[in-house]
Amino acid sequence: MTDVRGTTVDITTQDGTADAYFVRPDDDAPHPAVLFYMDAFGLRPHLRTMADRLAGAGYAVLVPNVFYRSGRTPVFDLPDFIDPGARPELWDRIFPVMLALTPDLAVRDAETYLAWLADSPHTTDGPVGITGYCMGAGLALRTAGAFPERVAAVGGFHGGRLATDAPDSPHLTADRITGEVYLGYADNDSSMTPEQIELLDKTLDEAGVTHRTEVYAGAPHGYTQADTAAYDAEAAERHWTALLDLLGRTLARPRP
Repeated sequence: MTDVRGTTVDITTQDGTADAYFVRPDDDAPHPAVLFYMDAFGLRPHLRTMADRLAGAGYAVLVPNVFYRSGRTPVFDLPDFIDPGARPELWDRIFPVMLALTPDLAVRDAETYLAWLADSPHTTDGPVGITGYCMGAGLALRTAGAFPERVAAVGGFHGGRLATDAPDSPHLTADRITGEVYLGYADNDSSMTPEQIELLDKTLDEAGVTHRTEVYAGAPHGYTQADTAAYDAEAAERHWTALLDLLGRTLARPRP
């Protein structure tokens, strides 16, 4: 792992200014770009630590505050250790903000995030990778479907409600995805049932998308998040192996 350099950046969108965390190897070379979609708890120290680890593997990583319309980071007053079971009132604040980020708004923002990465002197030419967590997995699929020419890889981890009967379900974007997809599901996750997994797999198969899906046995929804009660260290490391393998196969390496 190499040393990294991270900073807060402001990105002008069609609806305001999105604050974001941008981190890259601490050198002057361009590196393959990765768009990192947060979970519902938002951009916080643990996600910056995850982005730092990804950057240390050789990537330029952008983590936008996708809830920027509701305020700059931190959007929510979170405890250092997040246990929604002990503090169910957290969801009373988070759910309305989640629902306000409609698919149309998310795709409109994604176009801006991808353009920002393309314009950065710290990124290589060519497509990007995307990784997303919980709600971020759905954002990753939507972005890949909306901008197939820009996205070479999608990693989605403990995502929920990815294949429902809603008219704007994320799985309905699958026929437009051209990049490779990896999905690591949580076990016994009520937000992503075996029926949803089967439907999404079938949709990706029929669309001819190169993909792999795995259920992480015994791992709860949110297993990558070390600052929450859902954290599972073994599953989190398994996710890192899968994600880095995916990005290593699909993204252009730095120019000499």
